[in-house]
Amino acid sequence: MKMATNARRDPIEPLPREEVIKAVERKGPRRIPLAMARWWGEGLWEQYGERLNELHRYPEDVRFMGIPKFDVNAMGLSWQIERAAAHDASAVIDDWAKLDEFIEKLPDPAEDPHFEELAKEAEKVRQEDLYLINGWWGLFFETPWGLRGMENLMVDYYTHPDEVHRLHSALCALYCKSIRKAAEALRPDGFWGSDDLGHQTQPMMRPETFDEFLKPYYCKIGEVLREHNIHWWLHSCGNNTALLPSLVEAGVQMFHPVQKHTMDERAVAREFGDRLGFWAGFDVQHILREGALEEVRAEVRFLIDTFDRADGGMCIAAGNGIVAGTPFENIEAFLDEAVRYGQQHRERFSP
Repeated sequence: MKMATNARRDPIEPLPREEVIKAVERKGPRRIPLAMARWWGEGLWEQYGERLNELHRYPEDVRFMGIPKFDVNAMGLSWQIERAAAHDASAVIDDWAKLDEFIEKLPDPAEDPHFEELAKEAEKVRQEDLYLINGWWGLFFETPWGLRGMENLMVDYYTHPDEVHRLHSALCALYCKSIRKAAEALRPDGFWGSDDLGHQTQPMMRPETFDEFLKPYYCKIGEVLREHNIHWWLHSCGNNTALLPSLVEAGVQMFHPVQKHTMDERAVAREFGDRLGFWAGFDVQHILREGALEEVRAEVRFLIDTFDRADGGMCIAAGNGIVAGTPFENIEAFLDEAVRYGQQHRERFSP
């Protein structure tokens, strides 16, 4: 099939909420949804400025809304917190003896006044008939490493397992309260969270370690989401192939990004495609920054051919924030092909 090389100029309407639900629940959407496809990363706005607004003619079919988690600087902890620039270069809980106070002073999301304003925004999204996701970055790996520091946390799994479980249990209780509050006040369709569980070649930890220290709390999150009929979208960079069975069992429904050059897309789709939906992330590190226009379009087609199934189960996104140095025409080609080919591919499955 000869593919278009010129980007369209007419605006494209976002998919109605029900069409995104069809994609997630495998009920045959009419087009593959775009979700965080226009993800502007470090330096991109500084490079292009208002010109990026031209790309708003391409849809974002999912509306993302952050909901309250907690702010360590507002918890009134009795010790001074010194944060270095690097996320894992310093510890908030630098001594496990401080854990009791930390847990005691975690806030109650049900009392957070921000939900009142968020409810107004959520109502606007519903009036626009858009699919709404809310959540936050960091669950049971990223947040603890921010609290303990990466090196400390990796050792803690072996030297302080009880304290790790206590921290995870307290975070889980807070997360579940926040999800329940959001379900009541905002009525979202989806929840997103993140844990960068992998590096370039394998998970950060053995699957057995994940199953012991993280999976029980992932499962509790999954139970609460099912209670409220909320889909679970998870972002996790790196090679997480070995952890996918546990994530599926915990209830994750849409997985992002299946990072290029770390995970084998075809093998992952073949093994897990009947159990897991893919929020497939485009390679922003190499192909989008360095590829020719037709290479960009060909990669979009590859992702769609790999992950989209007859009944759906796919959304498409940027794999991470699109950074400065990325040619504007490449971003445009990515978005354009995602819409064009995403609709053409779905038409193949139409009765």
